[in-house]
Amino acid sequence: MKKKALILGITGQDGSYLAEFLLKKNYQVHGIKRRTSTPNTSRIDHIFDSINFDNKKLIMHHGDLSDAGSLNRIINIINPDEIYNLAAQSHVKISFQVPEYTSDVNAIGPLRLLEIIRHYKRKKIKFYQASSSEMFGKSKPPQNESTIFQPRSVYAISKIFAFNSVVHYREAYGIHASNGILFNHESPRRGVNFVTRKIIQGLIRIKKGEQKILTLGNLYSKRDWGHAKDYVESMWKILQHKKPDDFVVATNKSYSVKDFINISAKKIGFKIKWINKGLKEEGIDEITNKIIINVSKKYFRETEVDNLIGDFTKAKKILKWKPKNSLNQLIDDMIQNEE
Repeated sequence: MKKKALILGITGQDGSYLAEFLLKKNYQVHGIKRRTSTPNTSRIDHIFDSINFDNKKLIMHHGDLSDAGSLNRIINIINPDEIYNLAAQSHVKISFQVPEYTSDVNAIGPLRLLEIIRHYKRKKIKFYQASSSEMFGKSKPPQNESTIFQPRSVYAISKIFAFNSVVHYREAYGIHASNGILFNHESPRRGVNFVTRKIIQGLIRIKKGEQKILTLGNLYSKRDWGHAKDYVESMWKILQHKKPDDFVVATNKSYSVKDFINISAKKIGFKIKWINKGLKEEGIDEITNKIIINVSKKYFRETEVDNLIGDFTKAKKILKWKPKNSLNQLIDDMIQNEE
């Protein structure tokens, strides 16, 4: 009999790659999507029949993490073997503007799911919670499963609440619930308001003459960037592990936003010269001698996370997982998709 998986956040970057991955593993995949006035299934339209709704391997349901009734109804209809919670208000900067909504979805949402699973009588459901490297905040790199959380945003605080809820329900009620602490992961399916996609899309538009300048925030923020396609495999491996546990998923390499720009720009055909410092720093195209990159305070966070490097030793040893794509391969993939 086919295994059934329920993915919350299926219309997002990670959810779409996970749906593809599980379909290849011969799962019946169910997804929850929020009701929106415009279609939001573009990332899964190639595997989801959004016209005739005739795909029996991928079935969509309307629901919301902020609505326990809809979650309870959907879980009871599906009777899933595995639930992957990838849904979130996922933008750190936006969490400063909508802290209450971010907390309701990111913190209380997973708690609602855990409560339903705890009281579910028909089978023991395995639960995966998408945790975040942002939880480490100010903690010195490299960060692993034992590193202290020092959050720097409501997004990070909400994710810590969810992380600890998973640990509590696992220990108190014996639920097979695990956290994947995923460091930054990107892909051609990344949202345009995330810095990596914004950089690549902006530089390509400048090259084509469709945009004059790319405005960014902190150029010196360092991140551990991987490919989302690799990271969804770790989610599945975490739930196949007999004992529920928490795992860091990362590449153990760190690059600044400026590094990412320089690598991308070279591949796109720019040679950038940097001038000035701080908010006056600018990137000049050496061929045209025009300013193509500048910095604006509005893109800085109120409290910054300076340096994230994930130590994935535990995942490598126990799950036999490691990243397949380098940063160069990731950038190539993103550029190819944009062009």
